Amino acid sequence: MDFEENGLLFSDEKALIQTDRAFEMLSKTYWADKRPKEAVARAIENSLCCGVYEDGLQIGFARVVTDYAVLYYLCDVVIDERYRGRGIGKTLVKAIDGHEKLSGQMGLLATKDAHGLYEQFGFKKDPVTAMRKPAK
Repeated sequence: MDFEENGLLFSDEKALIQTDRAFEMLSKTYWADKRPKEAVARAIENSLCCGVYEDGLQIGFARVVTDYAVLYYLCDVVIDERYRGRGIGKTLVKAIDGHEKLSGQMGLLATKDAHGLYEQFGFKKDPVTAMRKPAK
């Protein structure tokens, strides 16, 4: 999935993921602010991850949990707060939406405040069927 746009590198190369930067960005979100660094590292290890880089510095991150056959769960989409408002998140989600490894799969995600972004890529609100079991 590697491509460049507006001087930024978008890549799914796991070797490029900067775990410390991903942790730093996630620690400022409402959904992962209490997630331990070790859990972030383990999640990266076991997921399809996409990063956004400017001059070698990771400025964006997204994670996809998938069986590579039937469905995927898009999560942890985050752009460093200093780089927001430039359409980087939209480009990142677009790249994931068109990712060849996810072709033909049903996509799932959860969001509290970014419905408009994801609706642009065909995601629809489905509050009736969603269930959740909190972590123990």
